[in-house]
Amino acid sequence: MPDTALTLADFDYHLPPNRVAHQPARPRDAARMLHIRPDSLADLTIRDLSGLLRSGDMLVANDTKVFPAQLQARSGNASVGITLDRPCPDGTWKALARNSRRLKPGDTLTIEGTANLTAQVSEKSADGSIALIFNKAGDALMQAFDQAGALALPPYINRPAGPTPEDAFDYQTVFARHQGAVAAPTAGLHFTPALLADLAQAGIGRVTVTLHVGIGTFLPVRVDRVTDHRMHAERGEITAAAAAAINEARRNGGRVIAVGTTSLRLLESAARQDGTIQPFHGETDLFILPGYRFRVVDRLLTNFHLPRSTLLMLVSAFAGRERIKSAYAHAIEAGYRFHSYGDACFLEPQPTG
Repeated sequence: MPDTALTLADFDYHLPPNRVAHQPARPRDAARMLHIRPDSLADLTIRDLSGLLRSGDMLVANDTKVFPAQLQARSGNASVGITLDRPCPDGTWKALARNSRRLKPGDTLTIEGTANLTAQVSEKSADGSIALIFNKAGDALMQAFDQAGALALPPYINRPAGPTPEDAFDYQTVFARHQGAVAAPTAGLHFTPALLADLAQAGIGRVTVTLHVGIGTFLPVRVDRVTDHRMHAERGEITAAAAAAINEARRNGGRVIAVGTTSLRLLESAARQDGTIQPFHGETDLFILPGYRFRVVDRLLTNFHLPRSTLLMLVSAFAGRERIKSAYAHAIEAGYRFHSYGDACFLEPQPTG
């Protein structure tokens, strides 16, 4: 059970600004990797990953594909910035709007940068989020987003003039197949075809699942007692074939290695009590805090996360809060690069019992 006494201050740390990465490592698999064990730390690189795994292990990566979710629109004479989140079953799109004070349900927005794309505001919430009904749907709508939109890069990546052409490649993983994410599943950014070939040669299995990362990943936790926080829902899918492959690997003694917190959250959302995975298609708002009992994931590859973030809470649940605090202090001192374009860590779980 989560510790209800935990507050935001329990997940705070000082990150010097010069530790935030504004460009990825080149090549991608040259990034550093901190191996966080229960009793020690080791400074490695992503290319050392195969040495931490064994034949029969199953790597699970997120194959979501980032789409340009930032749009510029006009409502009368007013300019309105929109960050799309996700489509809903009723055909509307959830979004965040900037300069939205005068927007109201029924207003029509004209989207700039593409021809004949409009959206009607069908709902407006107190937190600034809105629901939009576009005049296009399906592939035609996604093509319009490609024309008009810009990548919603995290605000800590310095891009005064907006995302660059390089970002369109850098901010997409080698696994990307299914369009729908606002933000990249950043642990996957470290992989290259050469690294994947090395892992396959070592007998490491690989499957992909899909979790479309939403705008909730950018939003701060606004409550002091962390158990009061509510996660934004995100859409995910685990196919029957992927679930069967993961379950077979576990039956044969292989470990499940989650590439990123998004893969981990989806796997844990689809886990049965006995640790097997069932196919999944729908939304998850699973919030993992210290005290959570992990059912499926045995190891986690992830980046270094923001202070006071839900992702820092998740890795603290997995590896232990004091262990993460110590590891992050070491990483800062040793010059690791933090956040989306930064380095990685390979986490072993804290001992139980």
